[in-house]
Amino acid sequence: MSQAAAPPRTTPVEMTHRQVLEALSGLLLGLFVAILSSTVVSNALPRIITELRGGQSAYTWVVTSTLLATTATTPLWGKLADLMSKKALVQISLVIYVFGSVLAGLSQSTGQLIACRVVQGIGAGGLTALAQVIMATMIAPRERGRYSGYLGAVMAVGTIGGPLIGGVIVDTSWLGWRWCFYVGVPFAIAALVVLQKTLRLPVVRRKAKIDWWGATLITAAVSLLLVWVSLAGNRFAWASWQTAAMVGGALLLGALAVRVETRAAEPVIPPKLFRNRTITLATVASVAVGVGMFGASVFLGQYFQISRGQSPTMSGLMTMPMILGLLVSSTLTGRIITKTGRWKRYLVAGSALLTLGFALMGTVRYDTNFWLLSVYMAVIGVGVGMTMQNLVLAVQNTVGAHELGAASSVVAFFRSLGGAVGVSALGAVLGHRVQGYLADGLARLGIPTGGAADGGTLPDVHALPGPVRIVVESAYGHGAGDIFLVATPFALIALIAVCFIREVPLRRHNEPLAEEVERESTVATGAGAAVVRVSGERN
Repeated sequence: MSQAAAPPRTTPVEMTHRQVLEALSGLLLGLFVAILSSTVVSNALPRIITELRGGQSAYTWVVTSTLLATTATTPLWGKLADLMSKKALVQISLVIYVFGSVLAGLSQSTGQLIACRVVQGIGAGGLTALAQVIMATMIAPRERGRYSGYLGAVMAVGTIGGPLIGGVIVDTSWLGWRWCFYVGVPFAIAALVVLQKTLRLPVVRRKAKIDWWGATLITAAVSLLLVWVSLAGNRFAWASWQTAAMVGGALLLGALAVRVETRAAEPVIPPKLFRNRTITLATVASVAVGVGMFGASVFLGQYFQISRGQSPTMSGLMTMPMILGLLVSSTLTGRIITKTGRWKRYLVAGSALLTLGFALMGTVRYDTNFWLLSVYMAVIGVGVGMTMQNLVLAVQNTVGAHELGAASSVVAFFRSLGGAVGVSALGAVLGHRVQGYLADGLARLGIPTGGAADGGTLPDVHALPGPVRIVVESAYGHGAGDIFLVATPFALIALIAVCFIREVPLRRHNEPLAEEVERESTVATGAGAAVVRVSGERN
């Protein structure tokens, strides 16, 4: 039999450290753009929503819409990465991101802004999924910990540094909030150029079908769930017929998605992946990490501006303890993991610190000493840095090369899902708690609460009289503490999940797993069974 009939082993070409860094430069720049799109508006949102005459619901959905689009499209991008040129895909996602960013900057209403943020999210979904996949294709698992530290550092800067950039833009009179959306465009264009020059990957093509039905059902189920979370307790009661209809609909769509995925030849999220205990437990933990990574950065900006009366720029600077904690922990643990090959202890320690950090932040009020607050934020940052990339690393170490895209995107999908649900749910909780605290505080001042405590619009604390300002600052400060308490059990679930993950030492090479070799040998015995064609050219 002709050996050419066998499918290719999608292992990386040998690359020096310098070549890897050159190839990663454009990829990391693209990933920074993706993270920046989700976080740069955090400190600018109070100003944006005020100018566009939106309320707390619009505040939440400007962030959630991007996370939703990122979440829904991540598995699809991951599956495409297993079927066609990864380089072309990451460049396409950058173009989509630039298009959405320009449109978002031109928005004239919160509705238009939310729609444009969806387009941004589609591009960001590709960048998030493909960064993990391409790095796994180039680098062996044992060495990947070292480079995962770089990935984690970029995500740290983008996740929590984005609000600082947004705050500076909003406070700069000759720029204005619209530049929060334009600022990522030059980075995206630079990433396109760098990727074209430095990224060299074998082009692998094989006949396959994309499971569009599965992708549609997954998107619909997640979307309906997020709509319910953001509206329940505000537009209608948690226990109501609307809740029953939305939750029931989401469960039905989810069940249909599972049925379609189990029968599809090329499922977007292969159900067989969840037979692997590591992937299942890492998925559970990823949801909790998503809540922490996105929820903390989004609502901290609102806390500093409303509860402490800070400017957008100062709000960003005040989150520096979290940035530094995440940056240092992700970089150091990545290098240590590469040296030792052991990773579970860092997942356990990181999840424990995340739980502790959330619990400590639950005590926050409007007048909490900033040094104490800095310690609490640093603990959260260190916890996220030790867990975020290492969950992906643990999963990639247990799957074959042909499933790297799907497996990596599953972890990214559920991390984004956790972030989207977390922002929606925590935003709903914050709005409800603030409404109650405002009503109680104003009543003590003898002020009728009629429409003043409805939380419909975000207040400008600088324009309020002294006693009322204290009530408003206290209400939003107490509400911020409450949402971190709500997030604490999720971090505890992550801790329990990672404790049950079985540690497998990282492989020193990216060779196929035993089952891959067996499958390739079987295919090689019959030329008629070959379905893969490798292009001799390099993209």
